[in-house]
Amino acid sequence: MRVAQTEENQRVNAAGVSIAAPGAPIPDTQARARRKVLVIDDSSTIRRTAEIFLAQAGYQVMLAEDGFEALAKVGELHPDLVFCDILMPRLDGYQTCSLIKKSPRFHAIPVIMLSSRDGVFDRSRGRLVGAHDHLAKPFTREALLQAVQACLPVHADAAERALPA
Repeated sequence: MRVAQTEENQRVNAAGVSIAAPGAPIPDTQARARRKVLVIDDSSTIRRTAEIFLAQAGYQVMLAEDGFEALAKVGELHPDLVFCDILMPRLDGYQTCSLIKKSPRFHAIPVIMLSSRDGVFDRSRGRLVGAHDHLAKPFTREALLQAVQACLPVHADAAERALPA
């Protein structure tokens, strides 16, 4: 296998895939791969769209269909960011966000509300329960990734946002 040294202190294998040289800074995509994003939505289309966009950008993606499933995954998997639909059966997005934010272990995890409702009331109610931001559906790849980047700068350490178990 041919390995060449590049200007960015990266090695490139014969397939053209960049890999970090020993002691080299971690490229953005490798840093993102360690970042976990939980997408909560009762719509399989929205979950799948977000999963594709986020995975292509190099993030680890976890999915949940409702608030109860999401709370279990937050406790088990400790995501770095949560996208939460507002209108869901059983436990809506406002209740889910509120429970995450009231948890001493997980209160620092940023939550972005997802909704086709984009009014002042919905944005305000999201802020009242602790949401970091609001993203209108349907969303574009660029809007989704901008929201992630606003909450998860590439070089920020996820461990600073959640207390250890």
